[in-house]
Amino acid sequence: MTAVIMAGGKGTRIASLNSTIPKPLLPIAGKPVLEHEIECLAKQGITDIIITVGYMADQICNHFGDGSRFGVNIEYIREDVPLGTAGALYYLNGKIKDDFLLLNGDMIFDVDFHRLMDFHKAHNADVTLLAHPNDHPYDSGIIITDENGCVLDWLTKEDERGWYSNCVNAGIHVLSLRVIENLREAKKTDLDRELLKPLIPSGKIYAYRSPEYVKDMGTPERIREVEKDIQTGFVKSRNLSCKQKAVFLDRDGTINKYIGFLRNIDDFELIDGVAEAIRRINRSGYLVIVITNQPVIARGDVTWEELYEIHRKMETLLGQQGAYIDDIFICPHHPDKGFPGERPEYKFECDCRKPKPGLIFQAAEKYNIDLSQSWMIGDSVTDMKAGESAGCHTVLLENDMTLIDAVNAILF
Repeated sequence: MTAVIMAGGKGTRIASLNSTIPKPLLPIAGKPVLEHEIECLAKQGITDIIITVGYMADQICNHFGDGSRFGVNIEYIREDVPLGTAGALYYLNGKIKDDFLLLNGDMIFDVDFHRLMDFHKAHNADVTLLAHPNDHPYDSGIIITDENGCVLDWLTKEDERGWYSNCVNAGIHVLSLRVIENLREAKKTDLDRELLKPLIPSGKIYAYRSPEYVKDMGTPERIREVEKDIQTGFVKSRNLSCKQKAVFLDRDGTINKYIGFLRNIDDFELIDGVAEAIRRINRSGYLVIVITNQPVIARGDVTWEELYEIHRKMETLLGQQGAYIDDIFICPHHPDKGFPGERPEYKFECDCRKPKPGLIFQAAEKYNIDLSQSWMIGDSVTDMKAGESAGCHTVLLENDMTLIDAVNAILF
């Protein structure tokens, strides 16, 4: 696997920190940003690296040389004139022979790239975007996908939007050679707007949603935050090759006010304090995963699209307060029959309906979760039995206990 790193920009937003060196050489926790990236690639056996350089290119080339002292092989593509975020990719034609990683040169990340590439190949994608939730989706570009991850739309932060899933492009991509074959000359080209977004109608662009650590160096505040995360080991711990910890949350009565079977999106309302509680979990290193029985699907009360829209509202409302959910696992089944309009294909005994632990096991497999270090929080005995059966610790919200009370008890 070849990795291509785009490191030719000026980094004007943080030039005030040090105007004498290019952004990829800004020191973060004792070494340049780009050096952190190369080390992450090398430790996973990704040693063939091409770096596109432009602004203060000599400093970058002199620091990294041929890459041998970092255990990698580095080639350079020089932009004599600025070519935007994708123009220099024209020069990759003939240089590489297979799908490749494309990275921005101003990020700190620790990602299991082999998982990402497996997803890309399994979907026979031309482009795979690594996407993740963040704490400011309201001013971020949003990726809209179907349930399989196929990208349906890509909203800029200026576009009008209704309720939306918190799914943001992280700046890490896998591209097939077919994509760069569309570049006929070396000219200034925008990666997102001119190269990738036009591919959406083909059905060959996918989003791989991951909770792993990816942050750019856009502001001085972000740099300070990332340095702390490196020093505490938080960055490394989020790589999915490492065992993760999770807080599993029930939905109705735990996140939103309980009204019985929730059929109408207008009836969805967050419980006071829930966003703050989830925000604390986000910052603690635990994943936040919703585990919910939704028999309204089997009963025919709500369609899948209506349920997804309710969950988009949930994610939007949380995101407005700086909180996010890493994933949602849903059981649509209900064993009892005889309801008008019911859907018989969902009317059977399953392994995923709480109090059975099937959804928790699915999440554990997907995210490499250590269930013995994880928690299930809910407002019913059914939630507790599911958590206990999965081997989790449990907290029952009773006697006026709130989610933030439970989170404080777990974390502090």
